[in-house]
Formats: sequence, structure tokens, C-alpha cells
Amino acid sequence: MASTASPDAGPHEERRLDAGDGHELFVAQAGNPEGIPAVFLHGGPGSGCQPAHSELFDLSRFRVVLPDQRGAGRSTPKGSLAANTTAHLIADMERVREALGIERWMVAGGSWGATLGIAYAEAYPDRVTAMALR
Repeated sequence: MASTASPDAGPHEERRLDAGDGHELFVAQAGNPEGIPAVFLHGGPGSGCQPAHSELFDLSRFRVVLPDQRGAGRSTPKGSLAANTTAHLIADMERVREALGIERWMVAGGSWGATLGIAYAEAYPDRVTAMALR
């Protein structure tokens, strides 16, 4: 994964997705809409994705999905611990993948995001093409 600075390196889409249980997820995408799908899982809990996270990828080659996890970042309700377990977060990842029409994706992340990535890959191994965890 390499950084490429370009005028269109910022998000090409931002949306909100109903996750149930009173939660709404904020999801941004950056890079090439036709590129290799990759999801970046932020650390935290509570922090959320930052624009700099997309810069970890070659944005001419990757379609980077940047979801803010339940209760974190720009997802609502902010800081909520209700219905906010690892199982919920794994289900949310699947909900995001399906909503975006992505069959399989690379899973990348750090800290708590690496742990969540491993848990997701255990639950949905057929949906993961590669992993880059730190």
C-alpha cells in the first residue's frame, strides 16, 4: 500500500447506513470506484476513520471503504455502548459490504481495527481477499 497524492484523492462518496438497534453508520469511500475493494478499520474504540487513512493506499488502484464503527467517529449515537459488541461490529461490516455491492475485499487496520479484522475474517473467510494488519 502506497500513498498517491492527487486532486481526487479525497472521499468520492459519503453516506449513512442504518445498522439497526438505533445505530447509524457513517461510511466514506476514497480512491478509484472501480479499483480493488479494501476496508480500513480504525482503532479506538471511539476514534473513527480519518482522511489520512485513505493515504495508506494507492488511490489509483484501490477503492477504499472507511466506515466509522458503532458509537465512534461520525456514526451515531456517538459514544453509545448499547448494542455495541464485537458481534455487532462484525455484522455491521457485512452490512456495509453488501450495501456497497462488494463481493470480497481486503481488510486493513490497526490496533482495535486489527483485532476486529481478524474476528471478521474468522466469521467471513470467503469475503476476505487479503489482510494488512498492524
